Amino acid sequence: MTHLLNLLAAIALLVWGTHLVRTGILRVFGSSLRAILAKSVSNRLKAVSSGIAVTALVQSSTATALIVSSFVGQGLMTLPSALAVMLGADIGTSLMAVLFSRDLSWLSPLFIFVGVVLFLARQSTTIGRVGRILIGLGLMLLALKLVTQAATILTQSDAIKALLGSLSSDLMLEVTVGAALAVASYSSLAIVLLTATLATSHVIPIDVALGLVLGANLGSGLLAALTTLNANTETRQVPLGNLVFKMFGVAIASLFVNEWIAALHPFMDEPGVLVVLFHLAFNVAVGLVFIGLTHVVARWVEKGFPKSESSHASGRQRHLDPSALATPSLAISCAVREAMHQADVVEAMLTGVLSVIKNNDRKLSGELRNLDDTVDELYSDIKYYLTKISREALSDNEGRRWTDIISFTINMEQIGDIVERILIDIEDKKINPGREFSEAGLAEITDLHARLVDNLRLGMSVFLHANVRDAQKLLEEKSRFSELEREYAGTHLSRLAVNTVQSMQTSSLHLDLISDLKRINSHICSIAYPILDSAGALAPNRLRQSVLEKHRPPAN
Repeated sequence: MTHLLNLLAAIALLVWGTHLVRTGILRVFGSSLRAILAKSVSNRLKAVSSGIAVTALVQSSTATALIVSSFVGQGLMTLPSALAVMLGADIGTSLMAVLFSRDLSWLSPLFIFVGVVLFLARQSTTIGRVGRILIGLGLMLLALKLVTQAATILTQSDAIKALLGSLSSDLMLEVTVGAALAVASYSSLAIVLLTATLATSHVIPIDVALGLVLGANLGSGLLAALTTLNANTETRQVPLGNLVFKMFGVAIASLFVNEWIAALHPFMDEPGVLVVLFHLAFNVAVGLVFIGLTHVVARWVEKGFPKSESSHASGRQRHLDPSALATPSLAISCAVREAMHQADVVEAMLTGVLSVIKNNDRKLSGELRNLDDTVDELYSDIKYYLTKISREALSDNEGRRWTDIISFTINMEQIGDIVERILIDIEDKKINPGREFSEAGLAEITDLHARLVDNLRLGMSVFLHANVRDAQKLLEEKSRFSELEREYAGTHLSRLAVNTVQSMQTSSLHLDLISDLKRINSHICSIAYPILDSAGALAPNRLRQSVLEKHRPPAN
């Protein structure tokens, strides 16, 4: 019983080590990996090569599948290109299996020692995250050694021999067990390495080991499909297409398991090497066969799972891809895109206010007020999505971006609330009583409104691009807008003094309206503060002109 527990603990350690390496590399190199994959869409060979490179580094074809799926879901990559990347990803994880199948246990103490020192010294920095990766690698190598030791002892047990030997009579059972283990451990690489180790220790016969390897390959495809089950249709298409490759590959390869053993077993005395080479040969063969069929499989998947239509201003999530949460840098990008969608809805509300004022359009007012529900729902969705991103996994810049997104969406939500109240006041104080602004008063409101829409668009650009010069310009608009608000309030009072009838009838609405527009402008201008603060351009009470001067355009 003790020896079985030791084996299970070693297997758990192997899975945990694989998890540490995968998550650590995604945290350190997530943005770079995304850039590599994004540039691989020009042709299939580049796509396959990038899939091999990225997965060899991440050590998880499932992680690559989630990244690529997110690209397809956001329209950054076509489905055939993504499927080509996945063919390369499977080859990449096979190469890592070949590497780790060698006896590298002597590196385990070094990796663990150096990794712990780096991690404890600088936990929240890139150096600390590299230390985490080294710890994971060390644990993987240590776990493989422990599996070998525990399995060697267990081979002496007749009960264990009888239990594992029962698998040799049914290839379908072996494939099913391998697939279930890959899904349960969240790593086909760990299961392939475990299978190779058990075969080397003669715990399981070679034919059973190859069946488990086929099952592990199938399980990795199932895992990616299950992980993206709640994502949008475009995101789900990639793992489903890759699963099609694996199902056909496993079905064909299962016919040649015995031939593989008969052909190579006489030349190889190590069953473990035979297992990992079979794993590599399987994925290379699948890649060669299906590289020319990615468009065909893509059409099958698109026909079986067609894209759903979504309206522009609906509250449905369009960019918050749950599968991207495994890659924090990618998840941040998804949140930014959804925040921009929220800002687009706010812009539609704000732009429509002037038409309601000029045309007394009660129907448009109702439609615009309903959009505030969309803004609120988008705010809640974005906020909840961001809370699911691991803050520890974010770099310092990504952490600041996380905070900026929260601040931006709060401002957009508050602007939406103010616009809704403005529309209600216009209906109650202007449309229902049948009143009109004076010509001068309407001109003032029109001028403030035009400036406000321009400032909102500038604020969206500042949020998206973090340009210090634009942030400076936006903050300067706050002072200009306040001056105009005071000026127009004064001219309105002057019109009251000469008993202008229209001004007297709409006085309360006019003053409230320009005050509310000023409040909206303040929310917009607050977008600039985090950008200027990050650039060191803010003093306690004023802008640091010495810093801002560096960002001014050259004089003509």
